[in-house]
Amino acid sequence: MSAADERGAAIPVTVEGRDLPGRGHGNFHVGLCDRSWRGDPVVAPHRPWGVVGVLPGDAPTARWDVEVMVKETDAGLDFGGRFVRGKRGGRHLALAWGELSDDHTFALFRVAKLALETIDPSVVRQAAEPGARLVARLGLTDAKGDPRCATVLPPDLVWAVERA
Repeated sequence: MSAADERGAAIPVTVEGRDLPGRGHGNFHVGLCDRSWRGDPVVAPHRPWGVVGVLPGDAPTARWDVEVMVKETDAGLDFGGRFVRGKRGGRHLALAWGELSDDHTFALFRVAKLALETIDPSVVRQAAEPGARLVARLGLTDAKGDPRCATVLPPDLVWAVERA
């Protein structure tokens, strides 16, 4: 991979969500989990991470642009960075669903995990090239009309490389 250091190569990643489920019976919102975020909104019940890029559940589309570190190891690719969660073999980006109150409390009720280890390693290597980015595309409403949750895998999650 290009532009790598001891931590790995920094790869720009875009998560594109479509078909949001609406605000439901409450004030449903969705955001990207960030292990280093400690600001508003405050996640309840308390978590050791925060939620950034919070959007209403009835937004026409959703988009988050982040950076993920990717490192070649003897066991294959490993992912890291402030937006990557999970243990090796279960690394993922996470979209948190919650009700956002007027006091900036985010009452968490479900999480969608975008599994990183399911990405073809050749796609990740292409995304590490200069001028490229890794893009995740998914619908944010499940078959029942609820906010998508659990581990999202292909074909519900499509990973692609885009070039500038």
